[in-house]
Amino acid sequence: MSDKIRIGLAGCSRGTGIVKMFNAHPEAEVTALCDPDESATAKLAEPFGLAADRVFADYGEFLAGAPMDAVIVATPIEMHADQSVQALEAGKHVLCEQTMAYSAEDCGRVIDAVKKTGLVYMMAENYCYFHFIRQMREIVSAGRIGEIYYAEGEYIHEIINLLQDPETGEFFWRHQRPPIWYCAHSLGPILLMMQDRIVEACGLTSGFKRKPEFKDHLGYLDFEIGLFKTEKGSVVKLLRSQTAARPHMHWYCLYGTKGHLESGRFDKLKLDGMHYFEGMDYKDPAQLVECPNSDPDLPKEASEGGHGTSEYFMIRDFLEAVQKNERPIIDAIRASEWTIPGLVAHESAMQGGKWMKVPTFDW
Repeated sequence: MSDKIRIGLAGCSRGTGIVKMFNAHPEAEVTALCDPDESATAKLAEPFGLAADRVFADYGEFLAGAPMDAVIVATPIEMHADQSVQALEAGKHVLCEQTMAYSAEDCGRVIDAVKKTGLVYMMAENYCYFHFIRQMREIVSAGRIGEIYYAEGEYIHEIINLLQDPETGEFFWRHQRPPIWYCAHSLGPILLMMQDRIVEACGLTSGFKRKPEFKDHLGYLDFEIGLFKTEKGSVVKLLRSQTAARPHMHWYCLYGTKGHLESGRFDKLKLDGMHYFEGMDYKDPAQLVECPNSDPDLPKEASEGGHGTSEYFMIRDFLEAVQKNERPIIDAIRASEWTIPGLVAHESAMQGGKWMKVPTFDW
């Protein structure tokens, strides 16, 4: 490996925000791009000073011919498992956008490839790195709210424009992705703070009341709720929608034996979160807290990924794992634990909400 970690990006639309953030880390450099859409690669090739022989349309040629140590997999989710395995088998470390895969079997294939190659695989779950989530993690790690026995998460993101082209009528790849398959933005931060994993799941949905004309396209489900039992005996509830008529919102709520943490629901309000610790006066204004996405102590360029300073810290953890050749915080096992429960919850919702076992993997 050269002095700098050489990074190749596969998926130049979805991966634009992440790859730009490597400029904030002097120990890395972007050396190659891959995307079948030439206009997508053209937008990034010039800013990174990449010649034509560093730009690829074919993923196999990209792995074989590009000078790189690690691959960012930022392609449509149905490609994640195959492309992660191919990159690992080609001797490349992998930073893969969430979701890890669309089946437990494919999650297992990625885990097997990591075991076989000994290379670094990390799922790029950036919501774990929001500034307010990092603050919550510190509070939980210090034991200030005790043992977490119940948690909730909601991720509402109306993306109807990403399901179908309104001009041509062509369906985009997300149109068949059930909402709760994309659950790691909620489940990841919660399980990371709980240091737990899901073992049983059930799911519910109302169907297609908002968009009944698209009832054959699972991406248009009104919402999906997942109820989960954890290995340690706690309970988690998630709400996911990508069609609800509501502005974008991500929200977290944790109940512990010594206190309660809750993030804000409205980005425009300064004091929208709440931290309550055993013994506090219920009228104490100190309960109300800000929940910023960005770390105010970092320079402006650390926020260029588009999600506060989350990508800055996520990429830092990935690069450190590669440099030290150690498992990252969101390794292949943890990635599967944040992916598979949503797949099972959807299956349960399609069967009327029965409880189902969630497959798990171990090293």
